[in-house]
Amino acid sequence: MNNIKLIAFDLDGTLLDSVPDLADAADKTMQALGLPGVTEAQVQAWIGNGAEILIGRALSQSIDLDPELDPALHQRALAMFNRFYQEGGHQKTILYPGVKETLEALHQAGMPMAIVTNKPFQFVPHILAEYGIDHYFADVIGGDTFPKKKPDPYALHWLMEKHCVSCKEMLMVGDSRNDVLAAQAASCYVVGLTYGYNYGQPISDSNPDRVLTQFSQLLDVVTLS
Repeated sequence: MNNIKLIAFDLDGTLLDSVPDLADAADKTMQALGLPGVTEAQVQAWIGNGAEILIGRALSQSIDLDPELDPALHQRALAMFNRFYQEGGHQKTILYPGVKETLEALHQAGMPMAIVTNKPFQFVPHILAEYGIDHYFADVIGGDTFPKKKPDPYALHWLMEKHCVSCKEMLMVGDSRNDVLAAQAASCYVVGLTYGYNYGQPISDSNPDRVLTQFSQLLDVVTLS
């Protein structure tokens, strides 16, 4: 990949291991509603489609949403989750090994970078700043920034148009099939990371262009001038 001019990164499961804090907030929500709690293992298998779907899965106790799920309960639970997650302060969330060093190397080489996550936007800028990586990204796109989110390629098309790059000059880096499907739909290159969250399935099953086991290996994939 020697012609990449823009890299888009997923957030949870790619840059940050955030499951413990998400699981805490989801569990507190369920308990506050008098419903069965959830575990980290469950939440790790359920995240990737945004907070609304995550809470729907917690209420359903399944990755498949209960078709009879009460919409009012769903929205009430989502509001509670957002409050618990914000109040928790992300104390258990950590950067994956090599993330900051790799982003710094890309930044020093003049590589434009963006965040494309399904996490609600309200949480993203603060989290990036909290972990000292906010200054690396020219654009930050949350799950509710645009009408459509991953696996829809809407955000990737928007970035390509804004930065005047072609699909073969853009790379998506993520840990989930949603990242791979979005990139494939946009005809972009995509790197899949094995260490994140992908509904318990190997990321290789989604056929990304490259599969990496460590974030720092990205520097071996992208040719820097």
